[in-house]
Amino acid sequence: MKLPFSLYLAIKYLKPKRSIVSAVTVISMLGVTIGVAVLIVVLSVMTGFDEVWRDKILGFNPHISIVEQGGIVNDPDQLIQKLEGMSSVKGAAPSLEGLVLLQTEDRTMTPLLRGVDPVYEERVSRVPGSMIAGSFDVSGEKIVIGSDLARRLDVWVGDVLTVYSPQSLVSEDEIRLPVDLTVSGVFHVGMYEYDVGFAFASLDTARALYDVEQGVHSVQVVLDDPMMAAPVAASMRERLGYRFYPRTWMEMHSQIFAALHVEKNMMFFLLAFVALVAAFSITNTLITLTVQKTREIGLLKSLGFGNGGITGVFFSMGLVQGVIGNILGVGLAMLVLRFRNELLMFMSSEFNLELLPPELYQLSRLPSHTSGLDVSIVCGLVLIFCTLAGLIPAIIAAWKEPVDALRYE
Repeated sequence: MKLPFSLYLAIKYLKPKRSIVSAVTVISMLGVTIGVAVLIVVLSVMTGFDEVWRDKILGFNPHISIVEQGGIVNDPDQLIQKLEGMSSVKGAAPSLEGLVLLQTEDRTMTPLLRGVDPVYEERVSRVPGSMIAGSFDVSGEKIVIGSDLARRLDVWVGDVLTVYSPQSLVSEDEIRLPVDLTVSGVFHVGMYEYDVGFAFASLDTARALYDVEQGVHSVQVVLDDPMMAAPVAASMRERLGYRFYPRTWMEMHSQIFAALHVEKNMMFFLLAFVALVAAFSITNTLITLTVQKTREIGLLKSLGFGNGGITGVFFSMGLVQGVIGNILGVGLAMLVLRFRNELLMFMSSEFNLELLPPELYQLSRLPSHTSGLDVSIVCGLVLIFCTLAGLIPAIIAAWKEPVDALRYE
């Protein structure tokens, strides 16, 4: 296939006579390669973190939480029957939730205590399947706590906790005595916020602690597809009536997902300057080439080669370097992501760097998910940078007069 003359000349200039490629060209393309690889690796890791947090949150919390006007769902069983009759609903369960004060002989913690029905809870939460000691038994005066909460309180299965309700601390008319509950199980879901901040008891125990005579605070709903929470919640509002307020997991956890989204965008914005610096190196290379090829430019213009053709040569040189840099950058990024955990372990062992503290991230491996959209955006942006890198050299070359270019030749 016959190449356009501008592209043919651009490739010819990038390939010197005495060597396969120019050292300056290699350095310029190496900068583009590193810029592309860094952007793809960072965006892939950020996307991986986003998916890990989302999976952990959805594994512990409901996809939709339904509350009733007045703060108490008076007939949760009837509401659950209506909800489970919907095709998109996987399960529903009643819930009473509030802050309590847990105390041992010398330690105190203030987790959220969730009153649940163990039969329904298995349908909406993975906590019953995440027990590391004991069992998910909340019958009678028993309590199930998270692993980090157990460590903080220095208790285990069979130990007794003294539980103070909020009403016992603020009530003026009567004195409410604390309740002694026996630890029947310890769970571990792998997210510090939940393992240290939650405990489970029966609905009767929670009603006594929160002074609720009947009903529950909310009904927790799990869907077959959590991504459909918004439209399903809208249909629930129409079906259940104005007294009920469904809230999706996106609304309840909007802050953490918004923070992850902002962090990802900020990292992309900052690291895009790496690719921009690489584009400036291409500009510098092409300006030098413009000076070196003054005679050839003069000859081309004297033979009738127009300013558009001269400009196209330098734009083509930037485009070629951008395409090659993109291909090599994507390959390098895939290689780094493939061995990311091995690299992490090597740096941790050789340089004593704790790059993924387990107490902070609760992860043993670095998550990653490469999105085709992210790769396309990175490659497209870098290609624009590299193509525009030929703008200044193209203008310089186009302004050259044939007489001036050939005067000293």
